[in-house]
Amino acid sequence: MGYFRELPDVEYQSPFATRISSSSYVKAKNIFRRMKIRDDLQNIFTVFDKYEIREGARPDTIAEEIYGKSNLDWVVLLSANIINVRDQWPLSSRDLYEYTVNKYGLKNINRVHHYETKEVKNSDGNIVLPKGKTVDKDFVIPNPNLPDQVLNPVSTVSNYAHETRENQKKETIYLLKPSYLQQFLNDMRNEMVYSESSQFVNKTLIKTENTRIT
Repeated sequence: MGYFRELPDVEYQSPFATRISSSSYVKAKNIFRRMKIRDDLQNIFTVFDKYEIREGARPDTIAEEIYGKSNLDWVVLLSANIINVRDQWPLSSRDLYEYTVNKYGLKNINRVHHYETKEVKNSDGNIVLPKGKTVDKDFVIPNPNLPDQVLNPVSTVSNYAHETRENQKKETIYLLKPSYLQQFLNDMRNEMVYSESSQFVNKTLIKTENTRIT
């Protein structure tokens, strides 16, 4: 992932038993210097495009498609506000099936996960009960067209159907428009520069105190 190349460095005292001396340091990327898309920009649709993730697509393949470089996969993830790819990226059909089997057991994937309402309209065509509300299986309402009767407008949702719906919610993301990419990269690199401090070495490197040296 090209993201780590954008991070500045930090030198800290070596924790390894094989260090040469007490003054040995190790250089690493400062992963605590994290960037994100500004919250106030997330709802500006002139900056982002809606994108539907296709079966089998990965952050790197989408980055190649949209930005022309697969190593900009981190821009895809930041745009979509995805931190944990494993949990937040949609699964393929095969992986979704295996995930459901592992979670519920093969014998239980088609058992009831929950019950939900069906849409009910009155004789004027007005909705008196929207669909998709989670209810008990014995949920009833007065029949809007036959007041002396009741309806049981309930449907079952299986474990597999529930997991499929949850997976489908992850398929729609918003991506930073290519025309804003360079500005975003420039802004990020400016933010990654260190300001002068007691740990300052240069704009891309800081050095922590060595507590072994007194």
